[in-house]
Amino acid sequence: MTKGRNEVAKKDWTWTSAGPIHAFLACQEQDGSGRTLADVLDFDNARLEREHDFIQWCFPLREPSRAVPGSPVLGEAEAEAIRRDSLAQSGLLAARVRMMRFYVQTKGWLTAFDHNHLRITRILTSLRDLAGLEAAQDFYDGILSLNEAAGSPVNPESLEYWRKAVKD
Repeated sequence: MTKGRNEVAKKDWTWTSAGPIHAFLACQEQDGSGRTLADVLDFDNARLEREHDFIQWCFPLREPSRAVPGSPVLGEAEAEAIRRDSLAQSGLLAARVRMMRFYVQTKGWLTAFDHNHLRITRILTSLRDLAGLEAAQDFYDGILSLNEAAGSPVNPESLEYWRKAVKD
């Protein structure tokens, strides 16, 4: 039997991930605490500040987290899958937008030393490696503008880590 002109052949697309971080960023699976990316993006600012185990999922790196032992570590195959997957890229960039909004709306990190300085280094490094230098540079420029508008309270060492994350 042949298909009529108006019939569409259905294709059975099976989505597969290269790993748990990829699946999380592509909104296909939960993180290690049972949250989806949408759940994390819906956190209010107080919860983003208080919780410390989401950032490793939203902005993965190739080295283990010293702040949250047991967090996932990004392998090269999974990194490449994230770079090539438009769903994972959308998830990563949505996390970037949410974190920038957090930094715009909160001021506690605008001090000499704060745990958010480490988060910013992670975000910049992950964006550079997974979304490209332009995505990292945009975030970096926004963070520097916020720091400058606050009278430049962030310590020079953190600023140098951020610069290196984007420039190296």
